[in-house]
Amino acid sequence: MTVKKLYLSLTILFILCVGAGVFYFTVYRQAKMELPKDVVMETAWGEEYRFSDEKPKIRLLEFMYTNCPDVCPNTTFQMTKLREKLEREHVFGKNVEFITITIDPKRDTREKLQTYAKTFGVTNSKQGWLFLRGSEADTKKVADAFDFQYRDPGNGMLIHTTLTYLLDENGRVIEQFGMGKQRFHVQEVYAAIMDELK
Repeated sequence: MTVKKLYLSLTILFILCVGAGVFYFTVYRQAKMELPKDVVMETAWGEEYRFSDEKPKIRLLEFMYTNCPDVCPNTTFQMTKLREKLEREHVFGKNVEFITITIDPKRDTREKLQTYAKTFGVTNSKQGWLFLRGSEADTKKVADAFDFQYRDPGNGMLIHTTLTYLLDENGRVIEQFGMGKQRFHVQEVYAAIMDELK
């Protein structure tokens, strides 16, 4: 009888621990992710940008680097499709903004980031889509705030997390989406944004 009680107690304890871990990784940790207010970056057009000066908007945050051969440019392309849907609803730029931050500021000069932005139809920083670069320390600080990991193995082809982040009007993460054609689903992200706008 006591052996059964011991097994039952251990099973309940195990379930509680697993539940607490799931809660931590899916709810609590995500709720703590937000843009650091003390970071200053620059737009692809050379303007200073402070996260502390942001007006309340829903934001989609993407980390990328311009030499990425696959998932980064594909995600940015998927975001152009999303932008078109949001423009049809007259919310892009007004209520919703995209932020794309390079994780390779040493190689991604302002000019290179500007060329990348223009590839996706962005010709200035007033169109509702910001392309940002910062110092290596500030870039890491922003990435760390979202548990976005990246490193250069020495060949310039960075290994990185493949997530984008939907932020509420207070700059806190409300949902995470994958990157690339297979994991960034335009309709799913669109629906989450429109739900948040209600």
